[in-house]
Amino acid sequence: MKNIVGFFFVAFLFISCQQKIKPEDIAKTNGYWEIEKVVFEDGKSKDYTVNDSYDYFQIGKNNSGFRKKVMPQLDGTFLVNDTQESVKVRFEKDKVFFDYVTSYAKWSEELTAISDDKMVFLNAEKKEYHYKKATPINIESDGKKTK
Repeated sequence: MKNIVGFFFVAFLFISCQQKIKPEDIAKTNGYWEIEKVVFEDGKSKDYTVNDSYDYFQIGKNNSGFRKKVMPQLDGTFLVNDTQESVKVRFEKDKVFFDYVTSYAKWSEELTAISDDKMVFLNAEKKEYHYKKATPINIESDGKKTK
């Protein structure tokens, strides 16, 4: 009996502590993000200490926009190309999904957590992508601000 009560208490605690993402939180996704780690369905994880590319999100007030891969440069700028994924944000049953479309594929990821400096996506393969807000790299000592 104690085990059953304990299980329900832990389940209730887990469910009640999940972040409820509001429409106004979507603006926090805009900007440069780098993958910090990926957590697999079995609980194992892979840490990413150095990334040669960041994800740049731009979502407008109409809940649509794009995600693009960018490569940070040592002078604080980013190299970009013309490849990007169209994104539409969808709210469904207290969950938030990012629906991606390219000329080759369509897929969705659930946004499970968002703050000013962290966000987490869950994909169809049950992989959690943990992002941290990225900052430009500038190792030049000229004192100039990065772009």
